[in-house]
Amino acid sequence: QVQLVESGGGLVQAGGSLRLSCAASGITLSISAIKAVGWYRQSPGKAREMVAVISSGGNTNYADFVKGRFTISRDNAENTLYLEMNSLKPEDTAVYYCNIDTHWGPNYTYWGQGTQVTVSS
Repeated sequence: QVQLVESGGGLVQAGGSLRLSCAASGITLSISAIKAVGWYRQSPGKAREMVAVISSGGNTNYADFVKGRFTISRDNAENTLYLEMNSLKPEDTAVYYCNIDTHWGPNYTYWGQGTQVTVSS
């Protein structure tokens, strides 16, 4: 059974930093069946949106609103996905979810339970 467990969220002042982690079990992040791994977020009343993803080939893609501030990385040895968040803004407040997208089809897309990030002004 695939499980993704996020951690590292919390309350931080504007301009501060946080590092989110997503520990994966039941699946290996480096296998060829994985299309991409990434971070998404959702604020109250808004749709879930992509924050950053890494493709199986190692290419990264960032949402415009985090470019230059957030960095996504993957540690295959630890089977963990990270999101380094710097220069945080109040509008970054959201629940952050990690995601695994596979080549096996839509029934094999996995989500973590989410971790709350709150940025105070």
